[in-house]
Amino acid sequence: MLPPSRSRFRLGRISLVFATVAGLLTTTAGAAGAAPAQQPPKSVCDLPIVSLACRPDTVVLDGARLTKNRVGLLLGDRTLRTSLTDLLKQADTALTKGPWTVVDKERVPPSGDKHDYLSLAPYWWPSQPATADNPQGCPYVQRDGVLNPETTAVPDKAERLTAFSSIYQLSLAWFYTRKPEYAQRAALDLRTWFLDAATKMNPNLNFAQGIPCKNDGRGIGIIEFAYTFTQVLDAARILDSGAPGWSKTDATAMKGWSGDFLTWLRTSKNGTDEAAETNNHGSFYDMLSAGIALYTGDKALTKQIVVDAEKTRLDHQIAADGSQPEESTRTRSFHYHTFNLVALTRLAQIGRHVGVDLWAYRTPEGGSLFKAVDHLLPAATGGASQWPLPDLNFLQYAALDSVHAAADAGDAQARAALPHIPAPPGGDLYPVRPAAEQLDDISVTG
Repeated sequence: MLPPSRSRFRLGRISLVFATVAGLLTTTAGAAGAAPAQQPPKSVCDLPIVSLACRPDTVVLDGARLTKNRVGLLLGDRTLRTSLTDLLKQADTALTKGPWTVVDKERVPPSGDKHDYLSLAPYWWPSQPATADNPQGCPYVQRDGVLNPETTAVPDKAERLTAFSSIYQLSLAWFYTRKPEYAQRAALDLRTWFLDAATKMNPNLNFAQGIPCKNDGRGIGIIEFAYTFTQVLDAARILDSGAPGWSKTDATAMKGWSGDFLTWLRTSKNGTDEAAETNNHGSFYDMLSAGIALYTGDKALTKQIVVDAEKTRLDHQIAADGSQPEESTRTRSFHYHTFNLVALTRLAQIGRHVGVDLWAYRTPEGGSLFKAVDHLLPAATGGASQWPLPDLNFLQYAALDSVHAAADAGDAQARAALPHIPAPPGGDLYPVRPAAEQLDDISVTG
């Protein structure tokens, strides 16, 4: 507990900050009829101090919390400062890489158009030696959890992950520092992947996770986008709040691309196949669809997706003790338990934007998101010996973000566990980007 003198000092600083914000907002409003300055700000949110009160209209992230974080950083919050330092290290690296594009690949998709995204099924392997008559070693067979290195020869998947993560980190770095180079680079990366005619990706995943000699693409390939594209949507919304280098034209075009992609998700065979999946694929499909619907302005669809997920996802996926039967049979069971919770906790955050509290839902068997997170706590705090199922590459920190999310939603057990869970190699970024991410990426999901 702070001494009375320090408490009064901190409260005084908080009062001064908000008084200054309020005063500048009033001054700005009162000066509406005055002659403009020689170099007016792009928006009121570009004004010093006033920017602290401007919140982005985010999709998964809570814009109000991001805005509160800026005040906390100004006041010297150590946890936020440590987290931001780790984020900025990644953002600074992202300044020197890219931009990335799907046309930068040698292998041509079955459509003949390099603007179509292309990837191979990660866990499928040739069963026969390659010969002149059978150069691909067909038929392919599945080896769950074991990555076929052949898949890395097609760069779209790896470049997508790097591009989308970089866009997210750069936009957040701009939000907290207001350094224009972060926003300008994020805008360049967004335009290159999604908007520029010469380099943009077509809004479909017709050829994701194809299996040689078997099919050109599958619905489950959608998951390659599902766990990172909503980061991009939040990044775009952050840039929409007055970022240099990102115009209203860019914002409109990004919304249009996303709307076309949502139509493909909801009407294509691959999309409807993925919607019917009952494990983490179905969870991520719902999270992706709800996030895009919210980003494009369809709040009614967003709400319907979240409400429907109570029955179609939580009832089926979470047992009374919090275990996840669909993920328990995997060779990387801890990974897939945490991975599915990334989708469900992010969906819960989207739901709160439209008035649905997925955390409050209880299944007929007594399961809940809280119980699903609490089920992970012994292993998350105690290590692999506390996890009762097989996992080919157990990573204890994989649960950290989901535990953070549960603690934010009111889970006392999760909050108590947080100090005992190791941080991932890049540091604990949750304080400055408070939404669950996949922390143990294995470059694939299936």
